[in-house]
Amino acid sequence: MKLLDLKDRLKLYVILDRRLGRGVPLCDQARLAIQGGATAIQLRDKRMQGRDFYRAALAIKEICKEKGVLFIVNDRLDVALTAGADGVHLGQEDLPLEAAEKIAPEGFIIGISVRTPDQAIEAERKGADYLGVGDVFGTSSKPDAKTIGIEGLKEVCVNTKLPCVAIGGIGVHNVKQALQAGAVGVAVISAVISQKDIAGAARTLRSLVS
Repeated sequence: MKLLDLKDRLKLYVILDRRLGRGVPLCDQARLAIQGGATAIQLRDKRMQGRDFYRAALAIKEICKEKGVLFIVNDRLDVALTAGADGVHLGQEDLPLEAAEKIAPEGFIIGISVRTPDQAIEAERKGADYLGVGDVFGTSSKPDAKTIGIEGLKEVCVNTKLPCVAIGGIGVHNVKQALQAGAVGVAVISAVISQKDIAGAARTLRSLVS
């Protein structure tokens, strides 16, 4: 995928979450977020059994494919590949990027979580396609995450040519700050998935990152 195309598809990156989704099934979360303008959907669930996670990935892949939306699986490269996802997102403690690249097919997207310029430079050197940068503003979904602030986001963005997606406490009140710091898009959970009107929340954010 060309860099410019990828940047456009990372504008509003919505992460699905069973716990924060107010009882809304994952597939419905995906449909509603896409209806509101989400350009990428990530399936993440640390507690779901492998078989159930795979089945969820298959179903969400079809929803995203129908709407032309990027589908990324968090952590689980095996599930991402077998379910036909567009890519995988890996954290600093997950499978190393170089190992993932050995079995990833051509065109498969690999995103990496970073919080420092050094991590960003290393991820770019090893062939990552995009970076998830944060925790920027502080988030309830990862209480133990260290906040880097808007200055930390800026430092990462100026030290890499890769598209950077800001994550962590992003909402309508600060999305413009993240974009002005150099991010091409924002990744959100609560700001969309935890809202009563998921599609409406996504639509409002999408209007701010167009």
